[in-house]
Amino acid sequence: MNARLLLLLLLACFMLAESHAQEQQPPNIILLFIDDLGYADIGPFGCKDIPTPNIDRLAKEGVVLTQTYVTNPPCCPSRVSLMMGMYGQKFGKYGMSRGLPIPKDKPTLAEFMRDNGYVTGQVGKWDIGDNAQGPTARGFMEVAELPPTVEGDKVRYLVKDKDGKQAWLTDLDGDRLVEFVDRNKDKPFFMYWSPKAVHSPHSNIPEALAARTTAPKKRRELGGGIVSVDDQIGKMLVCLERNGLRENTLIIFSSDNGANSSEGGSSAPYRGGKGGGTQQIGWTLSPTVISWPGVVPKGKRFDGLSCTLDFYATLAAAAGIDAPKHLDGVDLIPYIRGETEGSPHEFLFWLNNQPDDAPRRHLVAVRWKQWRLYRQHEKDPWQLFDIVKDPGEHKNVAKKFPDVVKRMAAEHAEWKKGHVPAPKIEKVDAKSNPPTGHGWVISDGRLVGQRGQRERKRDKN
Repeated sequence: MNARLLLLLLLACFMLAESHAQEQQPPNIILLFIDDLGYADIGPFGCKDIPTPNIDRLAKEGVVLTQTYVTNPPCCPSRVSLMMGMYGQKFGKYGMSRGLPIPKDKPTLAEFMRDNGYVTGQVGKWDIGDNAQGPTARGFMEVAELPPTVEGDKVRYLVKDKDGKQAWLTDLDGDRLVEFVDRNKDKPFFMYWSPKAVHSPHSNIPEALAARTTAPKKRRELGGGIVSVDDQIGKMLVCLERNGLRENTLIIFSSDNGANSSEGGSSAPYRGGKGGGTQQIGWTLSPTVISWPGVVPKGKRFDGLSCTLDFYATLAAAAGIDAPKHLDGVDLIPYIRGETEGSPHEFLFWLNNQPDDAPRRHLVAVRWKQWRLYRQHEKDPWQLFDIVKDPGEHKNVAKKFPDVVKRMAAEHAEWKKGHVPAPKIEKVDAKSNPPTGHGWVISDGRLVGQRGQRERKRDKN
């Protein structure tokens, strides 16, 4: 009898320990970083003509952040700042400057997660650092190869699947996301899913995708691309639920810069975007959703001032790891849970003035409370807009509120102190992408060399 009781007691202790271990399991993390997705081009931000039921579900199960910004647009500097968790201007990134190395003495988000026990994976667009700083060289342990494009397709969205049949690139990117989760379901993972979608053009969008929208012709093509992105979010959610991982997975959905105006992308009620209106706020706004069942509230909207620099700090805190000292971002979770009042940032700053960059992309700006202060070039006079009353930035009120202009301009000048000048970029192959194929580049995330890769292993699962 005593032996049986002892056995039952030991079994109960084992089950309790196992349950406690499961509770302490670090969360899985998926960062979905879409290319050129407009503020008003998905359902949670008011879109009516492009259906996004899966992104809508993320929003219903999480928090919609209405004032999240990219502090260094467009694509390349935006991704660099995201991966470093700091203003790019601190290491000379003042605009596109493609090919500029990222700091070697500070860990990228991928390196940080890898060194703290996470399997790190990346699918899609990289566009970070020089040709020796590919994803495997800067912390990613599993990187999906780029599927071969269909011959003659200049758009590069029509690709060949494993059977040699024509497919839409975004669909295959979604399959890679599912493959990664299935392969790493028994260990903490960090996936950076950064598809080419919905970068222009979409002129050869499959009719089956475009037909699911009610958008007008040009926007209809873009809409088809957004529908495909939403489909991949659906695949991901099904995969997480099938593996029993949804409750322990933090998902952040965002964009690398604002709406693609030339394709009918929308920043409503704000104005501006990529390709037109880069001086307006719409170019810098990122439609962002954070979803983590049981941890963040359901169906809430958060209007505090935040930015994509905050994602690094947020993921570190979610994993229970002390963040690196170099970060400019903050943990967003206490704010969206209502545990910390106010905005994550009092001020946010912009300085895009790379001499060899397109002049239309030059931008000097500050956000504070309801105000946006900006000018295109540093020699230009400041313009001030009340974003709450005038989201379209039609009425310059700088003369009416000179004290606000003075305060914000002084904050910008103080922020600029200590920034390094933009270094000269050597002429190099800046496209540090993985090789073409249908497998994965598998490494320990510490490889260096051409394209940042020295090993290729095909994963056939």
